[in-house]
Amino acid sequence: MSTISQKPSVAPTRPWAATPRDRALTALSVALSILATLTIVAVTPMKGKLAYFFLFFITWFIIDSLFVVSKSGSKGVKDSLAAKVTLFGGVIVSMAVFSILWATISNGVKGINLAFVTQNMREASLFDPIGKGGILHAILGTVILIVIAIIFSVPMGILTALYLTEIKGRAAGLIQFLVQAMSGVPSVVAGLFIYAAIILNTPLRSSTFLGGLALTILMVPTVTRTAQEVLNLVPSDLREAGLAMGATQWKTVALVVVPAARSGLITATILGVARIAGETAPLLFTVGVFDSYNFNPFKGDSGTIPTVVWAGLMGGTPESIQRAWSAILVLLIVVLIMFVAARAFGSKQPKR
Repeated sequence: MSTISQKPSVAPTRPWAATPRDRALTALSVALSILATLTIVAVTPMKGKLAYFFLFFITWFIIDSLFVVSKSGSKGVKDSLAAKVTLFGGVIVSMAVFSILWATISNGVKGINLAFVTQNMREASLFDPIGKGGILHAILGTVILIVIAIIFSVPMGILTALYLTEIKGRAAGLIQFLVQAMSGVPSVVAGLFIYAAIILNTPLRSSTFLGGLALTILMVPTVTRTAQEVLNLVPSDLREAGLAMGATQWKTVALVVVPAARSGLITATILGVARIAGETAPLLFTVGVFDSYNFNPFKGDSGTIPTVVWAGLMGGTPESIQRAWSAILVLLIVVLIMFVAARAFGSKQPKR
C-alpha cells in the first residue's frame, strides 16, 4: 500500500498587511501632525473646528509622505494619497451624520416627556408650555399613512421588479426608464399630482388615503429598484432546477425565486418606508394639518409627524420650535429603527 506524501500546509501571506514598524511610523506621523496642527492654529488667524480638521489632514499627508517615500518611493506616496483621500471622504460623511444626530438629540430631548407621546393637541396649541399636549395623533396618523402606502406600493414594486428581472417582456425597457425617472421626481410633484388629478376633479377631499397614494408614488421606485437588485442575486441554477422539474415559469418564480429572495424583499419594503417617512410637501396638499385623532382614512384631515414639524417651525416661538425638534427626534428614531432593520435583513444571503 503506497502512501501519498502530503505537503505541509502553508499559511497564506498578506503582503499588504502593516508591519509593527509601519504601525509605529503611522502613530508617529499622526502625533507629529497633531502637534503641527495645534502650532499652526495657535500662531495663525485660522481658528475653529474646520481649521483643525483640514490642517490635520494636510499636515498628516505631508509628514506621512516623508516616511512613505523613504520606504516605497513615489508609488507609495500615490497609494498613501489615495488612502487618505478615501479616509477624508469617509470622515466628512461621518461628521455630517453625527452632527445631524447630535443636533437632533441635543435639541429634541428637551421636549420629550410622557405627555408628548401620549396626548394630542386638541386642547393645546403649539405655543403652550412644553408638557401640555403631545403628538400621539401625529404618530398614529403617520402609521396609517405608511400602512396605506405599503398596501399599494409593495405589490406594485415587487411585481414590477419580477417583470423586469424574470419576464423581460417587450415593455421592460420602457418600464425601467419610467422607474428610473420616478426615482428623481421631487416629492412635492407627487402631492401636486394627487391634488390636481383627484382633489380638484373628484368629490374626494384631503384625507389620509390620498396622502398614502401620494407617498405610494414616491415609494414604488425605491421598492422596485431594491427588489430588482435582490432578485438578480438569486442564483440562476434555482430557476433552471425549477423549470427542469416541469414547473411553469410563474410557479418557479412564486415557489422558488421569491422565497429565496424573501429577506431581501423585506429589506426593499423597509427602505421604501424609510424613504417616505419624513416627506412633508405631498402631505400638505393631500392630508392637511390636524390636531386630534382621525381614524377614518377616507375622510377629513389628519395629523402626521412631518406636518407637526412644519407647523412648529412655522410658529417661530421657542415652544413651537421645541415641539418641532422633539417631533424630529421621534421621527428620526423611527427611521433609524427601519434602517437598522433593513441592515439586519440585508445581511442575510438568499437561500439556496
